Formats: sequence, C-alpha cells, structure tokens
Amino acid sequence: MKKLWQLFAAFARVGIMTFGGGYAMIPILEREIVDRHGWATEEELMDYYAVGQCTPGVIAVNTATFIGYKVAGKLGGVIATLGVVFPSVVIITLIAGILTSFSEVPAVKSAFAGIRVCVCVLIVNAVLKLWRKAVVDKATLVLFLLVFLLSVFFSVSPVILVIVCAAAGIALTRMGVRGK
Repeated sequence: MKKLWQLFAAFARVGIMTFGGGYAMIPILEREIVDRHGWATEEELMDYYAVGQCTPGVIAVNTATFIGYKVAGKLGGVIATLGVVFPSVVIITLIAGILTSFSEVPAVKSAFAGIRVCVCVLIVNAVLKLWRKAVVDKATLVLFLLVFLLSVFFSVSPVILVIVCAAAGIALTRMGVRGK
C-alpha cells in the first residue's frame, strides 16, 4: 500500500508541475522517478517516454502507466496514471469555469501569448535533453536527419517513421554500426 501511495504522490507531483505538455515533463520525471525514487534509470525513462510517444494517448499518461506497471504491476500502472492526471483534472475544471468568462479580456489574451512563448522554451529544453541521449553517433545523426526531412518536407506518417526507425535501430546494431 505504501508503494502505491508513493506512486500516486510522485506522479501527482509530476502532473502538478508539468506545464507545457509531455516534452516539458522530462526534467521533472527525471528528478522524481530516477533521482528521488530510483524506479528507473535515465535510459529506461527515455525508452518508456519514446514508447509513450508512439502509442495512442497522452505521453504523460502513457509514461506514468509504464513506470507504475514496472514498480507495482497492473495496479501500480493504474495508480500512477491516476496520480499524473488528478492535478490536471482538478485545475482544468477550476480554470474552465473561470476562463470562459474572461477569455476575451486583453490582459488574459496577453498572458496566454506569454505562456505560449514559455511553453516553446520548455519544449526546446526537452528536445535538447532527448537529443543528447538519442543522437550519439554518426548513424543516429543520419537517421535523425532522414526522419526530420521526411516528416517536415514530405509529411510522412509518424507511425511509419517510428516503425522504420525501430527497424533501422535493430539493423544498425546487428551490422555492428551501433553498440547494444
């Protein structure tokens, strides 16, 4: 029971501190899950995060579910998921009641413009952290550039890109181009 409460509380802290979406949560997840509790290594966390991006649903919820499952089985997955969404549900419910009344106020519009800028910075920070862990040699750099070009200039489906990159990762490792 103590472990389940720890899972709920840890992911509630992640949920309440995550502004800017899934990418912005990476540093908070690292502090809470890797540093504070030791429930996963940085590499495991990035793997869970990557799989969470590739599966349907919200990245934060998917990642919480994976880690909760690792720590305490099926019930742990449910509890961690509830923990990460609980703060958002409460906060959004409160804000929704207020925001509709004030959404056209110039100060509120200006505040949201500033918040969007802040969120962009948080996302760039998360991308840089992911970059340092993902692009580690020439092979991964080439793969990154290829995926970037295909997604930005040719609008290739993310599902296809993920499948191709998974296959490329396996192939590069088997050919000895990448370490295991």
